Amino acid sequence: MSEETTPRSRFETRTQSTPAEEEIARSARRRIALRVLPFLFILYVVAFLDRMNVGAAALQMPGDLGFNERAVGLGAGIFFLGYFLLEIPGALIAERWSARLWIARIMVTWGILTVLMAFIHTAHQFFIVRFLVGAAEAGFFPAVVVYLTHWFRARDRAKAVAGFYAAMPLSYVVGSPLAGLLLGLSWLGLRGWRWLFILEGVPAILLGLVTLFYLTDWPSQAKWLPDEERDWITTHLEQEKRAKQAVHSYSVWQAFRHRDIILLTFCYFFSLTGNYGIAFWLPTIVKRASSQSDLRVTLLTALPYLAGFVTQQFNGWHSDRSGERRWHAAIPVLLSGLFLFLAIASGSSVAWSIFFFILAGGAYYAFHPAFWAMPTEFLSESAAAGAIGMINSVGNLGGFVGPFIVGTLVARTKSFDLGLWYLVASFVLSGIFMLAVKSGWKRPKPADVRSSPQVSVSPAQG
Repeated sequence: MSEETTPRSRFETRTQSTPAEEEIARSARRRIALRVLPFLFILYVVAFLDRMNVGAAALQMPGDLGFNERAVGLGAGIFFLGYFLLEIPGALIAERWSARLWIARIMVTWGILTVLMAFIHTAHQFFIVRFLVGAAEAGFFPAVVVYLTHWFRARDRAKAVAGFYAAMPLSYVVGSPLAGLLLGLSWLGLRGWRWLFILEGVPAILLGLVTLFYLTDWPSQAKWLPDEERDWITTHLEQEKRAKQAVHSYSVWQAFRHRDIILLTFCYFFSLTGNYGIAFWLPTIVKRASSQSDLRVTLLTALPYLAGFVTQQFNGWHSDRSGERRWHAAIPVLLSGLFLFLAIASGSSVAWSIFFFILAGGAYYAFHPAFWAMPTEFLSESAAAGAIGMINSVGNLGGFVGPFIVGTLVARTKSFDLGLWYLVASFVLSGIFMLAVKSGWKRPKPADVRSSPQVSVSPAQG
């Protein structure tokens, strides 16, 4: 990333903005949000459909291929081993090279490999392709978080992350009934679970190609922004970067060793252990408890994610409004553990168990907006990218541990109870690690644009 000299900004060294300048700020924020967030939202929906469709496929695939619960759990979780290996390099590539090109490459690759999942016949093929899908997708999430820092000020990032991250719960809301319908297909001699992988892999390939032409790496390159709005956002982002560097300019290795980054990594690991342990096995749990059809099961298992969408948006908005991050992240995961405990305790009643699973999902997804706003508030550029990559890569190993341990315990005990207790403990540990974080405990509430001093800066170039 280089800098070049530009004319003096109209937003420089002034403590009071005019109404016209305030309107430029509002217009820029609105235009950027409408341009960037809906598209990233769609990309993440597709990402999670392709990541989590194995949970729905598990309703048919084990019987067709002779898998047991342990093999399904291992195959579901091995995705995250490939993900782990390439996540940090992917985040750094997105920051130093091009987030747009990296996101496009990732989507085309994982879409092709998802389609290949439809043609596996053995457990070993299942493990290999799932590993490769994880390796192909590695770097997608941190690349998007890095990309958001190129377009949104720190004070707006929790809402921006919430807008993008809404794709995660809504992908289940859309994907669960869609998967139920696809499981009922039987075309060209292929069972429904095979069509599930084919028809959910193709959109990733197509959207990867669209990404090349639609996204813009930096505001200074955005021809779709008017000059004054481009100048405004570039000025503010550069001002924030300089303010962080004035306090402490971290290298990537210093970021990796930072106390709070390590705590955030453990927090994320245990939160994802709990979440993916539920997400992969909830369709099977509900199926066994209720004996409903595959379509009804997938509809019921979409409800926790619908609740999660609502709580996520509210918590992201409230975290930005209050300027507080730590409690806004800790309380949701602790509540997830509580509600999962109640789901286990009410196991004799299917209706009550499903109700508490819904509450657990609603609580969990509220965690992410405040959590992901924290690293970028005291780190910038490559340090922030590397830290986000480390948190996401190590944290996502929980996506391997959760499903695998639950599957192993189910295979041994013929019951989900012990595995679910393990997930309760994971949520509680996640909340404890979150509360130990010092950075972001109470971020000073940012001044309004009318009173914030402005400086003339050079725009960042990609």
